[in-house]
Order: sequence, then structure tokens, then C-alpha cells
Amino acid sequence: MMKKSLIAFLFALMMVPSLAFAAGDAHEPKHVDWPHQGLLGSFDRAALQRGYQVYRQVCAACHSMDLVAFRNLEYLGYTEDQVRTIASEYLIEDGPNDEGDMFDRPGTPADYFKNPYANTKAARYANGGALPPDLSLIVRGRHHNEDYIYSLLTGYEEAPEGMEIMSGMHYNPYFPGGQIGMAPPLSDDLVMYEDGTPATVEQMAKDVTTFLAWTSDPHQEARKKMGLKVILFLLFLTVLVYKSKKQVWEDLETK
Repeated sequence: MMKKSLIAFLFALMMVPSLAFAAGDAHEPKHVDWPHQGLLGSFDRAALQRGYQVYRQVCAACHSMDLVAFRNLEYLGYTEDQVRTIASEYLIEDGPNDEGDMFDRPGTPADYFKNPYANTKAARYANGGALPPDLSLIVRGRHHNEDYIYSLLTGYEEAPEGMEIMSGMHYNPYFPGGQIGMAPPLSDDLVMYEDGTPATVEQMAKDVTTFLAWTSDPHQEARKKMGLKVILFLLFLTVLVYKSKKQVWEDLETK
């Protein structure tokens, strides 16, 4: 048993250089200034709603978001009634009922986003063997975070001359290896934004990336506000301690 483990470990070590090379041949992601980054950064609610619209109309056909409930959409600026309406547009499997059967019912705000596939095997079968990743934490789960997702969505282009693209694959220089199974998901005017914003590929990519950044860290703004309060309190405490120390030494020098 130990011999087999040692062989597996040595094989893994041999694979590290090749894996590092595969990940390293991707282009450096484009840099984008994201309003929600930085010490005082906050999410643009309009961008979040547009991003959710892109996810719902484009991404949700293949990608699940198992960690997000419909009620969480209130954070994006939707009212309770709007959230209830959005949730009711989905049929959620529930049960069993009194007869032992599963049944479908309209969604409620307490339900989580519906998975587009019944199980992982169905997902793989529908995507040529590949399993579309869940997008709940995708931004935090990728190196370069938002910049990587945005670059990937806007990075599809013609393959360089002499490069052979495998069947069913697409060229994207921001993906390790340059070949990705996901077809270009965005095209100009693919969605009609409710607020009238022009739906260019770049705009949709930026909006849906903002939405995915929020789902990956929904408590970011609350954490920043708490952190700012702590910093201000510590500054106040520092001043108070300094003044107390100064007063104590002045009293000692007087004596």
C-alpha cells in the first residue's frame, strides 16, 4: 500500500511542471477598475441587476448557482414583490406528498436558484462530457478573480495561424492551453437591458462579472463597513491613550 502511495506521489510531482506550463501559457488577464474593490468600494446596484439579467438569460442555461437563494436578490435592489414574482416563474421539485410522489410547485423566495440539469451525469451528457462549473463562487475560485472572468468572456478570437483547434473547442488566449469547450456565450444585443443600457459584449461581460463577484462574496460591503468602524474606533482609542499617557507624565513631572 505504501509503495503504491509513493508511486502516485512521484507521478504527481512529475506532472507539476507540465500542469504549471499549461496554466502559464494563458495571456495575462485584462485589468479592469471595479467599483466594488478597494477599502471603500461598493457594488453598483444597476450593474448587479443587469448582471443578473445576463446570468438568467444566458448563463443559467448551462451553469448552476446552488448557493444563491431568490430572496438574496433583494440585495440587488429588487422589492419583496419583485423577488416573489421572479421566484414564481420557476418550477421547483418538492415532496414527497401524502401519496409518496414528488411534485412541481412554483418557486418561493426561500428556494435556491434552480439547477439547469437533474444531475451531473445529465449535465455532462448535454455538454459533450464536460461539467459546467457552478458559478456561485467562481470569481473567488479563479486566479485574478474578476479580471480573469471578464477577460475570458471577451477574449474569444480567431486562432493563430498554424494552431490546430480540436473538434468542439474554441480559441481563447485567456484560457489555459488556449482551447475551451464553451462556445462564445455573448454577442452584441444578446439581451435587452431593462434600463436601456446598450448591451455590448464588453458591457454584458462587465455586468455579469460584477454579479458573479457579489455572489462569491455577498457580505463584502458589510465587512468593509465594519472594518471602517473598527479602524475609526482604534484611531480614537489611540488618541485617547496618547492623551492619557501625556497627562500622566505631566502630573509626574510636576510632582
